[in-house]
Amino acid sequence: MSRKYDHLGDVETFVTVVDRGSLTAAAVVLSTTPSVISRALARLEARLGTQLLRRTTRSLALTDAGRLYLEQTRTALCLIDDAERAVQAEGGEVTGRIRISAPTTFGHYRLPAMLHEFSQRYPAVKVDLNISNRNVDLVADDFDFAIRQGALKDSSLIARKLEDAQLVLVASPAYLLRRGLPRDMEALAQHACLVFQLPRTGRSFPWQFMRDGEEVDWTPTPAMEVTEDALGTVSLAEAGLGICQTFRFIAQERLQRGVLVEVLPGLQGRSRPFSLIYTPQRRMTAAARAFTTCLLGQP
Repeated sequence: MSRKYDHLGDVETFVTVVDRGSLTAAAVVLSTTPSVISRALARLEARLGTQLLRRTTRSLALTDAGRLYLEQTRTALCLIDDAERAVQAEGGEVTGRIRISAPTTFGHYRLPAMLHEFSQRYPAVKVDLNISNRNVDLVADDFDFAIRQGALKDSSLIARKLEDAQLVLVASPAYLLRRGLPRDMEALAQHACLVFQLPRTGRSFPWQFMRDGEEVDWTPTPAMEVTEDALGTVSLAEAGLGICQTFRFIAQERLQRGVLVEVLPGLQGRSRPFSLIYTPQRRMTAAARAFTTCLLGQP
């Protein structure tokens, strides 16, 4: 007697192929080969007696039957996920694995304390952390979460704000002794400005101020320009090479030690948000739900 649901593996393969957009990408996620994926799809279509996907060497497209089947099977797989989460919660200890991507600023200065608290509460959860300023593709790169700064442009993602991080302008005492303290924003044009180059556009990241209650964006002429890692501007400033703008949570310890000095404090006040983002298509495991609860204080 054959099992009634022995085709569930083929169903998962079908959903993964649609999510990833190709047989090759799905094969990577499922740790198999495209030929195995192709055979699983063929078995499923033969079982159902209908075509689910129109496949060419270059593209995949859902048929009407495939679109209907995808919607129903997603719901069914989500119910299985919910059942597993409920059992895990009853068992007491949350287990599993989560993958997180974070920029260098947040990854080095904010996230470690959060992960320390999380690991204390959920020691059986394995965390894979990628610290990079590359905006990963959550689906294609198989990440549960990413942390990003600024306004979120991709409306298909869910963003939960972690904090509004205040910006601050800093320089070393040696640099200010040598070049003098700027008295206003216009005077910054006469100073060595250390700026971060936006990787996507190649343009300098503007410095952001509050002046007389108004938000002002000012793009400095760079004396030195840093690419890839914005923390490089802070290292250059500490070495006496100029003035940079960074987040206060990065500069705070250096300010307390006196290796950096705040410049034009009257222009401070602007902040940039950091958000935890994830895709709504990816069902949350017990581990992922615990992570959001820990970071945000709510599921």
